[in-house]
Amino acid sequence: MSVPKPFIDELARRLGAESVRTDEATLAEYSSDALGIGHAPDLVIVPASTAEIATVARLCSEYRVPIVVRGAGTGYTGGAVPTHGGIVLSMERLNRIIEIDETNLLAVVEPHVITGELQRAVEQVGLFYPPDPASLASSSIGGNVAECAGGPRAFKYGTTKRYVLALEAVLPNGEIVNTGSKAVKNVVGYDLTQLLVGSEGTLAIITRITLRLIPKPPARATLSAFFPTVRRAVDAVTALIQRRAVPSSIELVDVDSIRAVEAYLGRSVAPPGSDALLIVECDGAAVAVEEELERVFGACRESGSLQITRASTDAEREDVWSVRRRLSLALRATGLLKINHDVVVPRGRIVDLFDTIAALKARHQLQIASFGHAGDGNIHVNLMIDRHDRAARERARVAERELFERVVALEGSISGEHGIGFAKAPYIGIELSPETIALMKRVKTAFDPHGILNPGKIFP
Repeated sequence: MSVPKPFIDELARRLGAESVRTDEATLAEYSSDALGIGHAPDLVIVPASTAEIATVARLCSEYRVPIVVRGAGTGYTGGAVPTHGGIVLSMERLNRIIEIDETNLLAVVEPHVITGELQRAVEQVGLFYPPDPASLASSSIGGNVAECAGGPRAFKYGTTKRYVLALEAVLPNGEIVNTGSKAVKNVVGYDLTQLLVGSEGTLAIITRITLRLIPKPPARATLSAFFPTVRRAVDAVTALIQRRAVPSSIELVDVDSIRAVEAYLGRSVAPPGSDALLIVECDGAAVAVEEELERVFGACRESGSLQITRASTDAEREDVWSVRRRLSLALRATGLLKINHDVVVPRGRIVDLFDTIAALKARHQLQIASFGHAGDGNIHVNLMIDRHDRAARERARVAERELFERVVALEGSISGEHGIGFAKAPYIGIELSPETIALMKRVKTAFDPHGILNPGKIFP
């Protein structure tokens, strides 16, 4: 163990021995996230309050011990696991919904509140928290804030950053700071709140989050449409936007993903000849939803849909969405290694992106399954390879760099909602100039002069 024993003893004295865990099973559990790779910590700390977190940070600063903050461990870029030991600071005990303010349309939560649980709680009082990552049943709000999570509803409602009003956070030296306020307007000084959103736990430890809510839409309607090609499906997306429809969600699923989920579910999902699926959901006032849905039907018919089905009950709606939300599980169930990249391009370039994917498949002899948020151009490109095939892994490494280069050439980004972590750190220079990276590093140094907070992430 590389962590000094006096440091561990002091932690145990101040926090209690039950909050300091060094057993092998716990260290192994916290050594990876959804990416599936990482480095075991030297110990895991499970604090119960902001004050305890401040104590941990002060001691880590004094002893120069790395801190990795962990939420639910659902991330895909290694952001919540160590690269070289140190401590994992698990937020699992900070899991309270502190306040739901119906008058001011906001909620105050601790970072380990599960996203889906918050959504259910606010909907019980007629309110709505729109961000809905596919992992909403298991991901935490703190992790969503750290990565600026999105989800299917981002097309209409935007990503997590649009809903974060204020934060309480602990700096690496143990200082406790508060950013933003409960007011919807606040331009006093630099916007530190938005700087911390999406910072991947490299600048501060977020301990309390104030979120903006909106009234719950009174009606919603969901349809699925199958197409003979991805191009036809993308044409439908373009057509519905040209008709000025703004659905809450527009999800696109390619044929490789459809086949994987059919195998996983043990039943047919798509009609014969289908190579692409669109899932479209509209919400709002009942009359407006019906008008918008008619425009969506028209766009799909005009673009050559093979089959269009409207979910007529809640059970049917859940069945439609189960296809989308089980895609990652279905791909993992193939037994292949799933290398997931959440690239994003301008919506009008989605066809070009799928052309790029097809070329990569052919050139590098790879199986690639793609699906995602067609409304905002954020597509999850999954390279599926035999984990024991060294040559295939090398081809995949070459292909992912070519993918990122092409995405940037299409005026997009190499990460839309999963962050950089350590998995994408080697590629950040494809998108950002040396000057921009240097500026970001200066910001990092201002917050964390000793470099103890989530080292090895974002920057190569």
